[in-house]
Amino acid sequence: MAPRLQLEKAAWRWVDIVKPEDITQEHIELAYRIAVPACKRGTCRYCTLRRNCKGNPNCLVGIGEQSWLGEIDENTFHNIDDPNSERRDKNTFVGLTNLGATCYVNTFLQVWFHNLELRRMLYQCHNSRAEVHNTESDYEPKTICEHLQYLFALLQNSNRRYIDPSGLVKALGLDTGQQQDAQEFSKLFLSLLEDTLSKQKDPNLQNVIQQQFCGQFSYVTVCNQCGRSSALPSRFYELELNIQGHKNLTECVTEFLKEEKLDGDNRYFCESCQSKQCATRRIKLHSLPRTLNLQLMRFVFDRQSSHKKKLNTYISFPEVLDMSPFMEEKEEKCTYELSAVLIHRGVSAYSGHYIAHVRDACTNDWYKFNDEEIEKMEGKKLQLGIEEDLAETVKSQSRKPKYSKGFHCSRNAYMLVYKLQEEQVDQTQASVEVPAVLQRLVDQDNKKFEEWCNEMADMRKQSVDKGKAKHVEVKELYELLPPREGEPYEFVPVEWLKKWLDDSTAIKEIDNCHFLCAHGKLHPDRLSEAKRISHSAAQILFSRYGGGPRIDGSFLCRECVTQRCRVLRLKNQLNEDYREVTNLAKAQLKSNEQGFWIGKASLRQWRQLALEQLEEDEEETKHSDCKTNGENSTGVKDGVKENDRDDDEMKSFNEDIVCSHGGLSIQESERRLVTGEVWSRLKVYFSNAPEFTQQQDPCQQCMRLEREGKENEALNRMMANEQKSSLLNLFHEKNRPSLQKWPQDADILYIVPLFFVEEWRKFIRKPAKSNPVSSIGNSILLCPHGGFMFTYDSLLQGDAQHVALLWPAEWEVICRLFLVDQTISICRIRDPAQDNGNVQYHTQPELCRECREGFIFQQQRDLREYAQATVYVRKVIDSKKMIKEAAPEFSMSGSEAEDEREEPKIEGEKDPDFNQSEDGAKRQKLNEASPAVAISSSSSSSSSSSSAPAVGKSGIRRSMRHRKLRGEKALIVSANQTLKELKIQIMHAFSVAPFDQNLSIDGRSLTDDSATLGSLGVFPESVICLKADEPIADYAAMDDAYQVCLPEEGFKGTGLLGH
Repeated sequence: MAPRLQLEKAAWRWVDIVKPEDITQEHIELAYRIAVPACKRGTCRYCTLRRNCKGNPNCLVGIGEQSWLGEIDENTFHNIDDPNSERRDKNTFVGLTNLGATCYVNTFLQVWFHNLELRRMLYQCHNSRAEVHNTESDYEPKTICEHLQYLFALLQNSNRRYIDPSGLVKALGLDTGQQQDAQEFSKLFLSLLEDTLSKQKDPNLQNVIQQQFCGQFSYVTVCNQCGRSSALPSRFYELELNIQGHKNLTECVTEFLKEEKLDGDNRYFCESCQSKQCATRRIKLHSLPRTLNLQLMRFVFDRQSSHKKKLNTYISFPEVLDMSPFMEEKEEKCTYELSAVLIHRGVSAYSGHYIAHVRDACTNDWYKFNDEEIEKMEGKKLQLGIEEDLAETVKSQSRKPKYSKGFHCSRNAYMLVYKLQEEQVDQTQASVEVPAVLQRLVDQDNKKFEEWCNEMADMRKQSVDKGKAKHVEVKELYELLPPREGEPYEFVPVEWLKKWLDDSTAIKEIDNCHFLCAHGKLHPDRLSEAKRISHSAAQILFSRYGGGPRIDGSFLCRECVTQRCRVLRLKNQLNEDYREVTNLAKAQLKSNEQGFWIGKASLRQWRQLALEQLEEDEEETKHSDCKTNGENSTGVKDGVKENDRDDDEMKSFNEDIVCSHGGLSIQESERRLVTGEVWSRLKVYFSNAPEFTQQQDPCQQCMRLEREGKENEALNRMMANEQKSSLLNLFHEKNRPSLQKWPQDADILYIVPLFFVEEWRKFIRKPAKSNPVSSIGNSILLCPHGGFMFTYDSLLQGDAQHVALLWPAEWEVICRLFLVDQTISICRIRDPAQDNGNVQYHTQPELCRECREGFIFQQQRDLREYAQATVYVRKVIDSKKMIKEAAPEFSMSGSEAEDEREEPKIEGEKDPDFNQSEDGAKRQKLNEASPAVAISSSSSSSSSSSSAPAVGKSGIRRSMRHRKLRGEKALIVSANQTLKELKIQIMHAFSVAPFDQNLSIDGRSLTDDSATLGSLGVFPESVICLKADEPIADYAAMDDAYQVCLPEEGFKGTGLLGH
């Protein structure tokens, strides 16, 4: 037995021998467990350092005190990181904060910062704003040069471990949450910077971008006919090298310079021949820049998927690159040293992470720049192996090839930066000094950083001092908490003590209101939520934190203990009486003995009813006038009000044999006779129970109603037999007229609503349980003008399932047996003047064309203008086989689920599909005085007639309620939603990327992503087939599905394009 239950049982063990009127103070203290020994730390097997004995109000172990009693690390008193962790270490570089998806910007900024010549020239740009800046306010650069100057100065001399580039990013208008093409950013930014620097007065500044990054080549075209050669000179800032099908950098450069044949439609117009001729074209390199940028084209357009993809091809490249074999002028020095490698982690072209490996121009050490984190490589060599290990696995991944010494190999490098090798390094050029104007701004930022560090250090110190003071307070107070024997004591909430010992939560005042019983004292049942502490400790706690009411030893409630004693004694007596009543109820009633009627259900449940009554009496003492935490004093038990009980649940004893008139029920099977001894024992618990002796007559009103019911049932049976015999074929659905095959011997047929026939059949089958049908409401089929709503053609195409056709002889019987408000018929008229058998069909009343057209128009509009409608997406397992196992749809409109098998409605119930619209609301009436015909919508309905539920072979209407298949999911869509948006929903439901989805409906493919669902013919309740392409090797593409679906706008609208 759990310790709490053991303590509970021990606290009330005395009630077996003590009567309620004999209770003393000693018994009250036993009930409140005042004398239960307190648990000692480490000796109680029930309470642990993290668990407290709830049943013992004197146990103060496991309430959170363990963290305060020993030595405490000062760092536990605060959650403030050491500000020095944000300080830049000596001889290290400064990182850049990733603002969301700006890692591609950070990598290029670090590469350009380590270009000493570029940095030196940028520092020389005139910055009047920085010269006149007041250091009392924050410096806010405006132009791109000013931003880059300030950023480079901070990267060089800031005391911070990393700085925030948001000023430059905002100036460029970049979306921080959108990862862009890194190579495109490099081109556009250098172009923007070149344009900005060209406006400087210093000629060296005007040409710095060209001097550093610009080279020259020409497109040389040779005519195959005349041999004429023409050259088109051009400048370049990087060489874009195709890597597909290549293994090393030399192959890539060779292909870039390879001769190209111009033939066919791509022939060259030769000025000498004055006609289009076949020719050859190649690129000739004339001069190379000091910094050679080689773009490896890893991100290419895939024609098959119509999206970009990344080429995870291994490419080897040298540390020292000799470009002289590729140059036209061999005497030019063309030896380059590798200075930076830009890496893209990830296998997707739409996501991933960018980092840069950069060589320090001063020390020749290699560093890895990963946003805020900067790592120095061991030794003097570039180490790319770890970056290749971090790449995600793909199915088509090739093994890493072997490469020679002095070479590196990567499948993630997308840009290589080479610098021209210098024979003699000018030491004066090996370092760059920050101008005094910019250094003053850096010093200002360093001062702010130091102030922040000091502020954080002070906050840490204050938190530590506060924590130490709390530590001393808790240790002292915890020792005062246990009350000594004979000393005054008080009760406080155990949850409050736990929060007091938990330094991470705010301490509120002590609230004892919910401990009080109806008598304003401590309720015994609340004892597990309270702890008994010494009066001196309580005095300190209430003086410091406030609260109340204070509950001391005088708050032990005698009334509650007395009531509990009475209830427990009755419960014990109840068990004995239950056994006795069970035995006595088995005995037969003697001939001269007075018997009593008792309900069989009451006899089975009387002990449970008695227990509930005792608990209700006990519940009355649980609620006080001090209401807190949403408690109330109404009759609530276990969160359920008394009047919220189920109707089938018995509320009082013997009510099951009481009729609605208050007399003895006429249902003899629900009651039995018991002896007077049994009844007298039960009356002890149910003094107000209704009493019926053996001589009591059943309720006369109920007996009269029963006789009348039997008479009405007999009349209904006679009526049903008469109607069935008169309309036998209509009942059995035999020999029915059909519009498809009009009977030769009849020129007129009559029409009634199918609903009437179903209700009538229901009555015929079960006349005792169904009400007879007395009238036929044909006005349901008419419009407000009294015209018929259906044409002969529409009845042939599906509307006939809403009506039933009758023979003229049957119509005569119908008119005799039922009241008919309107006669509706359809006539066949032959033209005797013609021999071609021309036949016309007319309805009476005639068709109201205005209402008919409006009805069809409204229906078609509803199909194309809907919101929050349901469509079903069914995933095709393969091209020929779909999932066959069906399951009923999750929602039913009736109180009970429809049968699994689709069967004719033999009971005549109103089908929800016929009487309600898709959203469950009643359909608008065609005639304000009569209900309308319900027409279900379907994607296969024709425009000339309203669609309707299917008709079975027997002609009886069957339900069109959609039955979901396994592997099929329902989606909520709107008509104005695009197919692309639907594909996004399908992606979330089936984990199939939009570009892998092949959707079709009724065999018709849905391909236009920009078209709306309404225009594509996707109607409510439509079933869309989904066939997914084979999973692609790049599983990360699922994360990029949103990017794939959006049009690529690149840097449109940003400062890089002059906006």
